[in-house]
Amino acid sequence: MVGKRNAVELAVTALLARGHLLIEDVPGVGKTTLARAIARSIDCNFGRIQATSDLLPADVVGVAVFNRKTDEFEFREGPVFTNILLVDEINRAMPRTQSSLLQSMAECEVTVDGKTYPLKAPFFVIATQNPAEQVGTYFLPESQLDRFALRIPLGYPDRDQERAMIRAREKSSPLDELTPVVSRSELLHLQQRVTDVRMADSVLDYVLAIVERSRSREDLSAGASPRGALVLSRLCQAFALVRGRDHVLPDDVKDLAAPCLAHRLSTKTGFRADLLEQYKLVRNILEEVSSP
Repeated sequence: MVGKRNAVELAVTALLARGHLLIEDVPGVGKTTLARAIARSIDCNFGRIQATSDLLPADVVGVAVFNRKTDEFEFREGPVFTNILLVDEINRAMPRTQSSLLQSMAECEVTVDGKTYPLKAPFFVIATQNPAEQVGTYFLPESQLDRFALRIPLGYPDRDQERAMIRAREKSSPLDELTPVVSRSELLHLQQRVTDVRMADSVLDYVLAIVERSRSREDLSAGASPRGALVLSRLCQAFALVRGRDHVLPDDVKDLAAPCLAHRLSTKTGFRADLLEQYKLVRNILEEVSSP
């Protein structure tokens, strides 16, 4: 990923915080490439779902099939039974299919025909989506958006970055040369270490003040949920660990507030602003809350 260090750091932060990542931007800027690069860098199972309008919930979670030899139904696991799951262009799937991911993303388990099947840790969903105004897309419901710890854009590269990208792909894709740099057990250990990162009371109060302010603004009908506050605090711990620190700084909160909270806000007009406009709303809230 040329020139996208911040996006890469945020993706790793979501992974270590046991959250999920939503990457939103126009086609062709590297959303799927980033997701595949992360998957290839981890020695874990990888699954991919290409969302389309005819994708069914059974195509995601699996289906019970009748076995004539045993006269019993056998459950055939869907692609959700993996460690790293890429859901490409998630907002091209019907709302019914999108809802099939809710339980797995929130509780790391799947229920089919009344029986619950646990998912193996780690379980990390990386979803990509195109802007909602493009043909063939659907709005993600608020309950689905709330399952994502971070929602980030990528943006276009500048000329030098785009030149470097083209040169790097003249003969082959750099993805083909990627090998795992962390094992499953090492990743689980890193996720556990996140909880050891210290957050001072003053920094936690700063997080809570931001969340409370989002709930009291006159232009918003719904502010950040308690889950948003919990996820933001855990992301700050993971971000500090990514930056090589054992404590959270107020600047960590500022860096993560927009990608963590923007998609959890609802305006009173009911109009869904684009991602960058939602980022501006959070930045306005940050200006209204004093930093420790």
